[in-house]
Amino acid sequence: MAPTTTTTPIGYAWRTLSVVSLASVLTGLGGSAINVALPEIARHTGADATAAGWILLGFQLTTTVLMVVFGRLADLFGRRRMYLVGLATYTVAALLAGLAPNAWVIVAMRVVQAIGAAMLLTNSAALVSDAFPRERLGEGMGVYVASFSIAGLIGPTLGGVLAESLGWRWVFWFNVPIGVVCFVWGAIVLRRPAPAQREGGLDAAGSALVLLTLGGLLVALSEFTRLGWEHPLVLGGLAAFVVGLPLFVIRESRAAHPVVDMNLFRERAFAFGTLASFLNAVARMGMVFLVALYFQAVKGDDPVQAGVKVLPLAIAAMIASVVSGFLQRLMSARTLAVAGAATTTCGLVVMLSVMSTDIPYPAVATGLVLIGLGSGVFLPSNTTAILDGLPSNRLGIVNAMRLMVQNTGNVVGTGLVLSIITAPLPAELHEEVFAGTLSQLSGGAVEQLVTGYQWALGSMAAISVLTVFACLARRKAT
Repeated sequence: MAPTTTTTPIGYAWRTLSVVSLASVLTGLGGSAINVALPEIARHTGADATAAGWILLGFQLTTTVLMVVFGRLADLFGRRRMYLVGLATYTVAALLAGLAPNAWVIVAMRVVQAIGAAMLLTNSAALVSDAFPRERLGEGMGVYVASFSIAGLIGPTLGGVLAESLGWRWVFWFNVPIGVVCFVWGAIVLRRPAPAQREGGLDAAGSALVLLTLGGLLVALSEFTRLGWEHPLVLGGLAAFVVGLPLFVIRESRAAHPVVDMNLFRERAFAFGTLASFLNAVARMGMVFLVALYFQAVKGDDPVQAGVKVLPLAIAAMIASVVSGFLQRLMSARTLAVAGAATTTCGLVVMLSVMSTDIPYPAVATGLVLIGLGSGVFLPSNTTAILDGLPSNRLGIVNAMRLMVQNTGNVVGTGLVLSIITAPLPAELHEEVFAGTLSQLSGGAVEQLVTGYQWALGSMAAISVLTVFACLARRKAT
């Protein structure tokens, strides 16, 4: 039998972390590179505003609805196997996306990539939490979260350079060699689980209800501002949620091995921790995309220039993530989560206060640094507070529940900002926004887009304030 968490050698823990962090860099690079390169992809594939939006949303929707299913499967069949299958799926889909003849094929391949990413993300924090001893978990989680910041640091510039110099297809193809390296290293390092560590039973009906209920809600939330509440797709999504939710709750309360352990939400600390995770995701999601798009659509910058200008956020987040792990030796993870959420709020307020058609870049950089510092402290601290102390055979599903809620926030946040920033503009100009060519039109259109940015940032700042309150409520509950 493999060693328990308390006796696991620290060397194996750090090797496991290297596998997880490398895969996290892979998936993070893919997302952050596309955020900057999206206007270039849209121009060369003839993508309209709907297709361009779904290149982002399709990935997030698919990842979110599959989280808890893969979390349960990982606990049942082993995290190592799930992780390696996820790496292979993600890498092959990246290769095929680069061969896509049009935008909608890219959307389809991004959905396949999302299936692989869901397998990876569901298992990443669980692998780290299972490998590290309790007293060192904060350090491991800090480095793990910092790996996403490294991807955020490199990705925007990389995406801009690849799209500008080699063409948009390389925004997908660069994932392939990294994915192969990740797969080989993971196969070497990750231990095969002992059969006795698996507990069993797969709730197929509950899994199907998760897909129906959460998928319907997310599709409706993503599309209602573009299509309107009366559109059949939006109404169908809402109907699936309204009908599916009570059926899901009834099913999970009776299932021998539920997909979602509803009892966890009765613990106020867990409930407020996941609520804070959701609100934080809504508040900060899309910030890199928003700023990169601002410099292209408003200022007329090329993708490389825009990518460089969002680097302060990733640098700050990377530093803060690593430091937060060591800070957890001095103060509780819950206290650090409050501080991180408050710092993110300050950064959003700074961005809102300076938003105009001619923002001085130092002001933008200040806001980005604050948001990066806040996110870098909040994410590992909040994750540690939720996962610390859980038995190994429940880490997969609990982490999946955390990620499901967080990714739901990502989807809601992305759909929210995409809808709000274009709301003041006529519908015929929406494609010019996503293509990054709005600055070539009249100044009035640019002013309208800036108004949309002000509305979006104001909404994000208000939601970030609620994150702080949720963190404080969680601390009082414990």
